[in-house]
Amino acid sequence: MTRIEVTKDMATCRQLRRVVFIEEQGVSEDDEVDDQDDVAIHLLAFAGERPVGTARMLIKRETGKIGRVCVLSEARGTGLGAKLILACLEELQRQPGLREAYLGSQSHATGFYEKLGFAVEGEEFLDAGIPHRHMRRPL
Repeated sequence: MTRIEVTKDMATCRQLRRVVFIEEQGVSEDDEVDDQDDVAIHLLAFAGERPVGTARMLIKRETGKIGRVCVLSEARGTGLGAKLILACLEELQRQPGLREAYLGSQSHATGFYEKLGFAVEGEEFLDAGIPHRHMRRPL
């Protein structure tokens, strides 16, 4: 059974991000850890009682920025990533005044986000040494 919920459990979110971004993908801790966690809305995804994914959302004017999206390797390929993004979109739709969602996708994952209604914009760029593309979709 999978569930996704808004959380204040930053220790668990950060641990999941550490495993995926720092340990698996080689992102530096300086690039992964920032001062935005305190102002973000965070989601945790569970497989049974085990936390296996997280994402955060930052609100700026009429845009909700989805970021720090990760799923542990054991839960990939199960549809959990799509459920996590859809849960982010639902949470953003509950926020007053928001008109669009925005994210920086790792370039290899743009097709995943396109299936969820996002469109690529602009040129490829490096974030933490990994090729990314900006993507948007209306809420």
